[in-house]
Amino acid sequence: MITRDEAFDLLKKYNKEEFHIKHALTVEGTMRYFAEKLGHDPEYWGLVGLLHDIDFEMYPEEHCKKAPELLKEGGLEDDFIRSVCSHGYGLCCDIEPTHEMEKVLFATDELTGLIGACALMRPSKSVQDMEVKSVKKKFKDKKFAAGCSRDVIRQGAEMLGWELDELFQETILAMRTCEQ
Repeated sequence: MITRDEAFDLLKKYNKEEFHIKHALTVEGTMRYFAEKLGHDPEYWGLVGLLHDIDFEMYPEEHCKKAPELLKEGGLEDDFIRSVCSHGYGLCCDIEPTHEMEKVLFATDELTGLIGACALMRPSKSVQDMEVKSVKKKFKDKKFAAGCSRDVIRQGAEMLGWELDELFQETILAMRTCEQ
């Protein structure tokens, strides 16, 4: 396994835009939070979150298809690569999330984008004072943060066996721990 610093260097090798780096850091922190909450290894889950979109900026048409090559170059193992790629299930790959970590990544990747967009609309520009009702209201507005798939978020909650409100609440709490 690579270190967190090596993973961050690998991410930056293929991602230059601040938006993509910030998203990777947010998903990393979110995954660490859920790992701790659910009794798993926060280092491992965090690295999967950090590198989940490694190929998106440079290879958007090959998202989750180019990632295995880039991650293998970084010395990562097949199980790790599978977990990274599973977040694109039904969108850009056919690797179904089966492990709890993969389901959390699948559910929260899109949701962190939606919650982040909601935060930018707040006077505080922060998730620190975000409430579930604010996210629910924006979730229903398909034009708001239109790039964040509501279907994927719903499907992720179903995979986990969680209600949407629970997923929203826990993801807000997770994002509070790592807000940039």
